Amino acid sequence: MSVNLPDDNAPEAPPEAQANPDLDAMLAGLALAKKGQEGAGSVAPGEQRCGLIAIVGRPNVGKSTLLNALVGQKVSITSKKAQTTRHRITGIRTEGDTQFVFVDTPGFQTRHVARGTAALNRNLNKTVQATLADVDVVLFLVEAGRFSMDDAKVLSLMPADKPVILVANKLDTVQRRTDLLPWLQSMQERHPFAEYVPLSAQKLDDVRRLSAIVRPYLPQQPWWYDEEALTDRTDRFLASEIIREKLFRLTGDELPYTSTVVIDTYTEEPSNKPGGRPMIRVAASIIVERDSHKGMVIGDGGERLKRIGTEARMELERLMDTKVFVEIWVKVRSGWADDDTRLRTYGYE
Repeated sequence: MSVNLPDDNAPEAPPEAQANPDLDAMLAGLALAKKGQEGAGSVAPGEQRCGLIAIVGRPNVGKSTLLNALVGQKVSITSKKAQTTRHRITGIRTEGDTQFVFVDTPGFQTRHVARGTAALNRNLNKTVQATLADVDVVLFLVEAGRFSMDDAKVLSLMPADKPVILVANKLDTVQRRTDLLPWLQSMQERHPFAEYVPLSAQKLDDVRRLSAIVRPYLPQQPWWYDEEALTDRTDRFLASEIIREKLFRLTGDELPYTSTVVIDTYTEEPSNKPGGRPMIRVAASIIVERDSHKGMVIGDGGERLKRIGTEARMELERLMDTKVFVEIWVKVRSGWADDDTRLRTYGYE
Protein backbone atom coordinates (compact mmCIF):
# COMPACT_ATOMS: atom_id res chain seq x y z
CA MET A 1 0.00 0.00 0.00
CA SER A 2 1.56 3.29 -1.13
CA VAL A 3 0.65 6.03 1.35
CA ASN A 4 1.87 9.53 0.55
CA LEU A 5 1.98 11.23 3.95
CA PRO A 6 2.94 14.90 4.29
CA ASP A 7 6.26 15.93 5.76
CA ASP A 8 5.55 17.32 9.22
CA ASN A 9 8.69 19.45 8.93
CA ALA A 10 7.67 20.97 5.61
CA PRO A 11 7.04 24.74 5.61
CA GLU A 12 3.51 25.86 6.31
CA ALA A 13 1.30 27.69 3.85
CA PRO A 14 1.96 31.45 3.47
CA PRO A 15 1.10 33.61 6.53
CA GLU A 16 -1.91 35.06 4.77
CA ALA A 17 -3.25 31.53 4.37
CA GLN A 18 -2.73 30.66 8.02
CA ALA A 19 -4.41 33.79 9.33
CA ASN A 20 -7.82 32.71 8.09
CA PRO A 21 -8.69 29.04 7.50
CA ASP A 22 -11.30 30.02 4.92
CA LEU A 23 -10.04 29.52 1.39
CA ASP A 24 -10.72 33.11 0.34
CA ALA A 25 -7.92 34.29 2.63
CA MET A 26 -5.29 31.88 1.32
CA LEU A 27 -5.77 32.33 -2.43
CA ALA A 28 -3.49 35.35 -2.63
CA GLY A 29 -0.64 33.24 -1.26
CA LEU A 30 -1.43 30.38 -3.63
CA ALA A 31 -1.50 32.72 -6.62
CA LEU A 32 1.90 34.14 -5.67
CA ALA A 33 3.33 30.65 -5.27
CA LYS A 34 1.99 29.66 -8.67
CA LYS A 35 3.46 32.75 -10.28
CA GLY A 36 6.85 31.89 -8.82
CA GLN A 37 6.75 28.43 -10.37
CA GLU A 38 5.80 29.64 -13.84
CA GLY A 39 7.76 31.44 -16.49
CA ALA A 40 9.95 28.51 -17.48
CA GLY A 41 9.10 29.07 -21.14
CA SER A 42 6.90 27.23 -23.57
CA VAL A 43 7.00 23.46 -23.87
CA ALA A 44 6.97 21.72 -27.25
CA PRO A 45 3.63 19.91 -27.90
CA GLY A 46 5.40 16.56 -28.14
CA GLU A 47 6.72 16.99 -24.60
CA GLN A 48 3.45 18.13 -23.03
CA ARG A 49 1.16 16.23 -20.65
CA CYS A 50 -2.52 16.98 -20.27
CA GLY A 51 -5.49 15.21 -18.75
CA LEU A 52 -8.83 15.48 -17.00
CA ILE A 53 -8.97 14.88 -13.24
CA ALA A 54 -12.35 14.55 -11.51
CA ILE A 55 -12.77 15.56 -7.87
CA VAL A 56 -15.60 13.41 -6.51
CA GLY A 57 -17.13 12.85 -3.08
CA ARG A 58 -20.22 13.25 -0.94
CA PRO A 59 -21.61 16.74 -0.29
CA ASN A 60 -19.64 19.07 1.98
CA VAL A 61 -16.40 17.07 2.01
CA GLY A 62 -14.25 19.94 0.64
CA LYS A 63 -14.19 19.38 -3.13
CA SER A 64 -14.46 23.05 -4.13
CA THR A 65 -11.88 24.09 -1.54
CA LEU A 66 -9.46 21.52 -2.96
CA LEU A 67 -10.12 22.59 -6.55
CA ASN A 68 -9.44 26.25 -5.77
CA ALA A 69 -6.23 25.32 -3.95
CA LEU A 70 -5.04 23.11 -6.83
CA VAL A 71 -5.70 25.87 -9.39
CA GLY A 72 -4.29 28.64 -7.18
CA GLN A 73 -7.28 30.92 -7.66
CA LYS A 74 -10.95 30.83 -6.82
CA VAL A 75 -12.92 29.18 -9.63
CA SER A 76 -15.54 27.31 -7.55
CA ILE A 77 -17.62 28.77 -4.72
CA THR A 78 -17.65 27.39 -1.20
CA SER A 79 -20.02 27.49 1.76
CA LYS A 80 -21.10 25.29 4.67
CA LYS A 81 -24.43 24.59 2.96
CA ALA A 82 -24.54 21.12 1.39
CA GLN A 83 -24.67 21.00 -2.41
CA THR A 84 -23.18 24.46 -2.90
CA THR A 85 -21.61 23.22 -6.17
CA ARG A 86 -24.37 22.55 -8.71
CA HIS A 87 -22.44 22.57 -11.97
CA ARG A 88 -19.41 20.92 -13.48
CA ILE A 89 -16.66 23.44 -12.76
CA THR A 90 -13.35 23.15 -14.61
CA GLY A 91 -10.18 24.53 -13.07
CA ILE A 92 -6.96 24.63 -15.10
CA ARG A 93 -3.38 24.75 -13.85
CA THR A 94 -0.41 24.66 -16.20
CA GLU A 95 2.92 23.94 -14.55
CA GLY A 96 6.13 22.88 -16.25
CA ASP A 97 5.29 20.42 -19.02
CA THR A 98 1.87 19.50 -17.56
CA GLN A 99 -1.60 20.98 -17.86
CA PHE A 100 -3.91 19.73 -15.12
CA VAL A 101 -7.60 20.04 -15.98
CA PHE A 102 -9.46 19.53 -12.71
CA VAL A 103 -13.23 19.08 -12.60
CA ASP A 104 -15.18 19.87 -9.44
CA THR A 105 -18.45 17.93 -9.47
CA PRO A 106 -21.59 18.40 -7.36
CA GLY A 107 -21.65 16.22 -4.26
CA PHE A 108 -23.38 13.01 -5.29
CA GLN A 109 -26.84 13.15 -3.73
CA THR A 110 -27.50 9.94 -1.80
CA ARG A 111 -30.48 11.05 0.25
CA HIS A 112 -33.58 13.20 0.05
CA VAL A 113 -32.68 16.83 0.83
CA ALA A 114 -35.85 18.86 0.44
CA ARG A 115 -39.31 18.49 -0.94
CA GLY A 116 -39.71 19.39 -4.58
CA THR A 117 -36.04 18.96 -5.57
CA ALA A 118 -36.21 15.65 -7.46
CA ALA A 119 -35.34 17.13 -10.87
CA LEU A 120 -32.47 19.19 -9.46
CA ASN A 121 -31.00 16.20 -7.62
CA ARG A 122 -31.28 14.02 -10.74
CA ASN A 123 -29.48 16.72 -12.70
CA LEU A 124 -26.64 16.94 -10.17
CA ASN A 125 -26.14 13.17 -10.02
CA LYS A 126 -26.20 12.91 -13.81
CA THR A 127 -23.44 15.53 -13.96
CA VAL A 128 -21.26 13.44 -11.61
CA GLN A 129 -21.78 10.23 -13.58
CA ALA A 130 -21.13 11.89 -16.94
CA THR A 131 -17.89 13.39 -15.65
CA LEU A 132 -16.58 10.03 -14.44
CA ALA A 133 -17.00 8.59 -17.92
CA ASP A 134 -14.66 11.19 -19.47
CA VAL A 135 -11.73 11.55 -17.09
CA ASP A 136 -8.18 10.18 -16.97
CA VAL A 137 -7.89 10.16 -13.14
CA VAL A 138 -10.37 10.35 -10.26
CA LEU A 139 -9.67 11.99 -6.91
CA PHE A 140 -12.07 10.34 -4.43
CA LEU A 141 -12.31 12.79 -1.55
CA VAL A 142 -13.23 11.74 1.99
CA GLU A 143 -12.53 13.11 5.47
CA ALA A 144 -9.39 11.53 6.95
CA GLY A 145 -10.29 8.75 9.37
CA ARG A 146 -13.99 8.73 8.44
CA PHE A 147 -16.09 6.71 6.02
CA SER A 148 -19.89 6.88 6.00
CA MET A 149 -22.66 5.17 4.07
CA ASP A 150 -22.83 8.27 1.86
CA ASP A 151 -19.12 7.89 1.08
CA ALA A 152 -19.71 4.21 0.26
CA LYS A 153 -22.47 5.07 -2.21
CA VAL A 154 -20.19 7.49 -4.03
CA LEU A 155 -17.33 4.97 -3.99
CA SER A 156 -19.59 2.44 -5.73
CA LEU A 157 -19.65 4.79 -8.76
CA MET A 158 -15.88 4.70 -9.29
CA PRO A 159 -14.95 3.42 -12.77
CA ALA A 160 -13.07 0.12 -12.83
CA ASP A 161 -10.91 1.18 -15.79
CA LYS A 162 -9.59 4.49 -14.39
CA PRO A 163 -6.99 5.11 -11.66
CA VAL A 164 -8.70 6.31 -8.50
CA ILE A 165 -6.65 8.18 -5.91
CA LEU A 166 -7.96 8.27 -2.34
CA VAL A 167 -7.58 11.81 -0.99
CA ALA A 168 -8.10 11.87 2.78
CA ASN A 169 -8.83 15.55 3.42
CA LYS A 170 -8.85 17.50 6.70
CA LEU A 171 -5.79 15.65 8.00
CA ASP A 172 -5.27 18.51 10.46
CA THR A 173 -8.36 17.34 12.38
CA VAL A 174 -6.82 13.91 13.11
CA GLN A 175 -5.45 13.93 16.67
CA ARG A 176 -2.91 11.10 16.27
CA ARG A 177 -1.42 10.12 12.91
CA THR A 178 -0.92 6.55 14.16
CA ASP A 179 -4.71 6.16 14.28
CA LEU A 180 -4.82 6.70 10.52
CA LEU A 181 -3.00 3.51 9.48
CA PRO A 182 -5.81 1.04 10.43
CA TRP A 183 -8.29 3.29 8.64
CA LEU A 184 -6.13 3.38 5.51
CA GLN A 185 -5.86 -0.41 5.59
CA SER A 186 -9.66 -0.68 5.78
CA MET A 187 -9.94 1.67 2.81
CA GLN A 188 -7.58 -0.57 0.83
CA GLU A 189 -10.07 -3.40 1.32
CA ARG A 190 -12.91 -1.26 -0.04
CA HIS A 191 -11.33 -0.38 -3.40
CA PRO A 192 -8.03 -0.95 -5.28
CA PHE A 193 -6.93 2.69 -5.03
CA ALA A 194 -3.93 3.68 -7.12
CA GLU A 195 -2.60 5.98 -4.38
CA TYR A 196 -3.45 7.02 -0.80
CA VAL A 197 -2.92 10.72 -0.09
CA PRO A 198 -3.79 12.12 3.36
CA LEU A 199 -3.64 15.93 3.30
CA SER A 200 -5.15 19.24 4.29
CA ALA A 201 -6.42 21.28 1.34
CA GLN A 202 -5.56 24.41 3.35
CA LYS A 203 -1.81 23.62 3.23
CA LEU A 204 0.13 24.69 0.16
CA ASP A 205 2.75 21.93 0.41
CA ASP A 206 0.05 19.25 0.62
CA VAL A 207 -1.57 20.63 -2.51
CA ARG A 208 1.74 20.65 -4.39
CA ARG A 209 2.39 17.06 -3.27
CA LEU A 210 -0.98 15.94 -4.63
CA SER A 211 -0.29 17.57 -8.01
CA ALA A 212 3.07 15.75 -8.22
CA ILE A 213 1.34 12.43 -7.47
CA VAL A 214 -1.33 13.01 -10.12
CA ARG A 215 1.08 14.10 -12.90
CA PRO A 216 2.38 10.62 -13.98
CA TYR A 217 -1.21 9.43 -14.53
CA LEU A 218 -1.88 12.06 -17.20
CA PRO A 219 -1.23 11.10 -20.84
CA GLN A 220 1.41 12.74 -22.99
CA GLN A 221 -0.57 14.92 -25.37
CA PRO A 222 -0.80 18.62 -26.34
CA TRP A 223 -2.43 21.00 -23.87
CA TRP A 224 -6.12 21.75 -24.39
CA TYR A 225 -6.08 25.35 -23.14
CA ASP A 226 -3.84 28.40 -23.24
CA GLU A 227 -1.06 28.38 -20.66
CA GLU A 228 -2.67 31.27 -18.72
CA ALA A 229 -6.19 29.79 -18.63
CA LEU A 230 -7.71 29.12 -15.19
CA THR A 231 -11.22 27.91 -16.08
CA ASP A 232 -13.47 27.28 -19.06
CA ARG A 233 -16.36 29.13 -17.42
CA THR A 234 -17.35 32.67 -18.45
CA ASP A 235 -17.19 35.78 -16.25
CA ARG A 236 -20.99 35.89 -16.44
CA PHE A 237 -21.17 32.41 -14.88
CA LEU A 238 -18.62 33.42 -12.24
CA ALA A 239 -20.77 36.42 -11.31
CA SER A 240 -23.83 34.22 -10.74
CA GLU A 241 -21.82 31.80 -8.61
CA ILE A 242 -20.25 34.52 -6.45
CA ILE A 243 -23.69 36.03 -5.75
CA ARG A 244 -25.03 32.56 -4.87
CA GLU A 245 -22.09 31.97 -2.54
CA LYS A 246 -22.80 35.22 -0.67
CA LEU A 247 -26.49 34.30 -0.53
CA PHE A 248 -25.72 30.95 1.10
CA ARG A 249 -23.10 32.32 3.47
CA LEU A 250 -25.25 35.20 4.72
CA THR A 251 -28.46 33.20 5.14
CA GLY A 252 -26.93 30.00 6.54
CA ASP A 253 -29.46 27.30 7.39
CA GLU A 254 -32.25 29.87 7.46
CA LEU A 255 -32.77 29.73 3.69
CA PRO A 256 -33.90 26.38 2.26
CA TYR A 257 -31.97 24.39 -0.32
CA THR A 258 -34.23 25.52 -3.17
CA SER A 259 -32.73 28.86 -4.18
CA THR A 260 -30.54 29.86 -7.12
CA VAL A 261 -29.19 32.89 -8.98
CA VAL A 262 -29.81 33.89 -12.60
CA ILE A 263 -27.89 36.64 -14.41
CA ASP A 264 -30.39 38.82 -16.29
CA THR A 265 -27.82 41.10 -17.95
CA TYR A 266 -24.03 41.27 -17.98
CA THR A 267 -22.51 44.19 -19.84
CA GLU A 268 -19.12 45.89 -20.14
CA GLU A 269 -18.94 49.67 -20.45
CA PRO A 270 -15.77 51.19 -21.94
CA SER A 271 -13.59 53.23 -19.62
CA ASN A 272 -13.44 57.00 -19.99
CA LYS A 273 -9.68 56.84 -19.45
CA PRO A 274 -7.32 55.82 -22.27
CA GLY A 275 -6.26 52.21 -21.75
CA GLY A 276 -8.54 51.86 -18.73
CA ARG A 277 -10.41 48.66 -17.96
CA PRO A 278 -14.14 48.56 -18.71
CA MET A 279 -16.71 48.76 -15.93
CA ILE A 280 -18.91 45.67 -15.59
CA ARG A 281 -22.62 45.95 -14.86
CA VAL A 282 -24.40 42.87 -13.49
CA ALA A 283 -28.17 42.58 -13.05
CA ALA A 284 -29.14 39.37 -11.27
CA SER A 285 -32.20 37.65 -9.85
CA ILE A 286 -32.22 35.44 -6.77
CA ILE A 287 -34.86 32.75 -7.33
CA VAL A 288 -36.67 31.39 -4.27
CA GLU A 289 -39.63 29.05 -3.72
CA ARG A 290 -41.91 31.09 -1.46
CA ASP A 291 -42.74 34.64 -0.38
CA SER A 292 -41.43 33.83 3.11
CA HIS A 293 -38.07 32.89 1.57
CA LYS A 294 -38.03 36.22 -0.25
CA GLY A 295 -38.31 37.99 3.08
CA MET A 296 -35.38 35.98 4.46
CA VAL A 297 -33.17 37.09 1.58
CA ILE A 298 -34.17 40.75 1.70
CA GLY A 299 -33.90 41.02 5.49
CA ASP A 300 -35.02 43.88 7.72
CA GLY A 301 -35.15 47.07 5.70
CA GLY A 302 -33.37 45.32 2.83
CA GLU A 303 -30.12 45.10 4.83
CA ARG A 304 -29.33 41.45 4.04
CA LEU A 305 -29.88 41.83 0.30
CA LYS A 306 -27.74 44.95 0.34
CA ARG A 307 -24.95 43.06 2.09
CA ILE A 308 -25.18 40.17 -0.40
CA GLY A 309 -24.78 42.66 -3.24
CA THR A 310 -21.92 44.54 -1.56
CA GLU A 311 -19.89 41.44 -0.73
CA ALA A 312 -20.46 40.00 -4.22
CA ARG A 313 -19.36 43.27 -5.83
CA MET A 314 -16.20 43.50 -3.72
CA GLU A 315 -15.15 39.94 -4.55
CA LEU A 316 -15.90 40.32 -8.26
CA GLU A 317 -13.84 43.52 -8.37
CA ARG A 318 -10.93 41.70 -6.74
CA LEU A 319 -11.15 38.70 -9.09
CA MET A 320 -11.71 40.74 -12.28
CA ASP A 321 -9.46 43.66 -11.36
CA THR A 322 -11.98 46.26 -12.50
CA LYS A 323 -14.96 48.29 -11.30
CA VAL A 324 -18.17 46.24 -10.96
CA PHE A 325 -21.74 47.42 -10.40
CA VAL A 326 -24.17 44.81 -9.05
CA GLU A 327 -27.97 45.07 -8.90
CA ILE A 328 -30.03 42.21 -7.45
CA TRP A 329 -33.73 41.41 -7.32
CA VAL A 330 -35.49 38.57 -5.50
CA LYS A 331 -38.17 36.61 -7.39
CA VAL A 332 -40.52 33.82 -6.30
CA ARG A 333 -40.77 30.85 -8.68
CA SER A 334 -42.52 27.98 -6.93
CA GLY A 335 -41.50 24.47 -8.01
CA TRP A 336 -38.47 25.51 -10.09
CA ALA A 337 -36.22 22.81 -8.58
CA ASP A 338 -38.58 20.04 -9.71
CA ASP A 339 -39.16 21.41 -13.21
CA ASP A 340 -36.76 20.15 -15.92
CA THR A 341 -37.66 23.00 -18.29
CA ARG A 342 -36.93 25.69 -15.72
CA LEU A 343 -33.70 23.97 -14.73
CA ARG A 344 -32.48 24.24 -18.33
CA THR A 345 -33.62 27.87 -18.46
CA TYR A 346 -31.61 28.62 -15.32
CA GLY A 347 -28.47 27.10 -16.82
CA TYR A 348 -28.42 23.57 -15.34
CA GLU A 349 -26.91 21.14 -17.83
